[in-house]
Amino acid sequence: MTLHENEIPVGETLVRSLLKRQRPEWAGLPLAAAGAGTDNTMYRLGDDLLVRLPRTPDNGRSLRKEREWLPRLAPFLKVSVPEPVHAGTPTEDYPAPWSVYRWIDGAEAGPDTVRDWAAFGADLAEFVRALHAAGLMGASRSADSGLDWYRGGALAPCDDWIAPSLDDCRALLGEEFDVDALVGMWRAGLALPEPSGPHGWLHGDLRPANLLVRDGRLCAVIDFGGLSVGHPDAEHAAVWDLPAEARQAYWDALGLDEATWIRARAWAVGVAASGVAYYRDGFPAFVAECRTRLRHILADARAR
Repeated sequence: MTLHENEIPVGETLVRSLLKRQRPEWAGLPLAAAGAGTDNTMYRLGDDLLVRLPRTPDNGRSLRKEREWLPRLAPFLKVSVPEPVHAGTPTEDYPAPWSVYRWIDGAEAGPDTVRDWAAFGADLAEFVRALHAAGLMGASRSADSGLDWYRGGALAPCDDWIAPSLDDCRALLGEEFDVDALVGMWRAGLALPEPSGPHGWLHGDLRPANLLVRDGRLCAVIDFGGLSVGHPDAEHAAVWDLPAEARQAYWDALGLDEATWIRARAWAVGVAASGVAYYRDGFPAFVAECRTRLRHILADARAR
């Protein structure tokens, strides 16, 4: 499944070749596909390791951020996060950095794995509170740090590409969704003053695929490729991927104010709309996830 124009082809043969060159002691371990997201392809290596390979060369900086900062952030968090154990270097066959992590047992958050959605929402809020409260340890939101991802910034600069994505959604989903209402929610967020509080650490992509569950409860948060320093509004957007009980528990646990919620909802609309527009032909499962988010947003607005 190719998603991007400059995508690097990846398969088991390539992964074994990389291991033979750089970690020969692991090259003979069992290797099995372990999923793929919009930015990375994963392979389980033996029982205890995970190989993560960016789809494109420019996504390599996401792995460098994880290797630098996750070991320093992990002590502040009560759930597991990825533990880097090898920093893979580019080769002629694979011109991007890649990483090996400790394997984390757990299943993706969903109706078959979560026992109590209200408790899950509260657990997620606890993780977010702890991450946002962790000291910056010298990190800053600067271009050279790699921690300046757009989701920690202002809404307004994103209108140049989110507005056309909403237009695309009108053509693609207009018979099923009230796109005018979605546009109104995006604009409501734009109309508010941007937050002025201090910057903090942000995960950036707390979608269910990045939330692992064990025994019905949140046990790990993975894929910190969107790790950044900035304002927290966009962090809350992913709660519209979850059922209403989780969303309400999350809101209550964090005590979010109305302005923050409106900006978070605008982020949720914008990111989902752009996902539908960009991945409509190449990644139907992710488009379905974005459609679910938009459906929850509209239902939530009707209920409030």
